[in-house]
Amino acid sequence: MADKKIKVTLTKSIIGCKQAHRATIRGLGLRRINHSVEVVDTPQVRGMIRAVQYLVRCEG
Repeated sequence: MADKKIKVTLTKSIIGCKQAHRATIRGLGLRRINHSVEVVDTPQVRGMIRAVQYLVRCEG
């Protein structure tokens, strides 16, 4: 069984964000605006996405 993936895209700048949110964005593997990555759908990743949901867009 293949692991389910979520596509996450950074849609807003991290300038002016909390330091912890910047670290979360970096932990997801996002580097710049409109950069997308596919991450494995786990409860930990979903929690990271929920913490920075105002900065990212998710698909899948």
